[in-house]
Amino acid sequence: RYMVLFFIDVGTRKVQIAGIDEAPDGAWMQQMARNQTDAIDGFLLGKRYLIHDRDPLYTAKFDEMMKGSGITPKRLQAYRPTMNSFAESFIKTIKSECLNKLILTSEAQLRYVLKEYIFYYNHCRFHRGLGGRMIEPLPQDEDGDTVEFNYLGGLLRSYRRVKRAA
Repeated sequence: RYMVLFFIDVGTRKVQIAGIDEAPDGAWMQQMARNQTDAIDGFLLGKRYLIHDRDPLYTAKFDEMMKGSGITPKRLQAYRPTMNSFAESFIKTIKSECLNKLILTSEAQLRYVLKEYIFYYNHCRFHRGLGGRMIEPLPQDEDGDTVEFNYLGGLLRSYRRVKRAA
């Protein structure tokens, strides 16, 4: 069993996997906080709030690191999964579209699958909550041929217009 720490930008719905660990602890969470609040390329750069559940891994030091970066941590009320509906929805989506259809036997496989799925989720998948748009669509050629792109061995598919090489 592995724990996966992910962050969602609620405004755009963009998801980033922060880390994967078999036995995360407070020190690991502090390192993830450092990585995500990095002043150059941290995912949480410019964000004002971080909503998280009541997991004991979100220690006081984790919250202090967030506050030090100008982010106000907001701990959810106990037993209120609907208060974190974006995260719950993402978990349901990744399980139903991907993880429940695969048998993973190593951390390396899990990392590969999550990397592929997050790319698909952020760039190729249509989202109902965004009015049927993609989060960050890949560029298309207006007069190109429609080409199918497969992810995870064809488990996930997307289509876009691409000019064929002559």
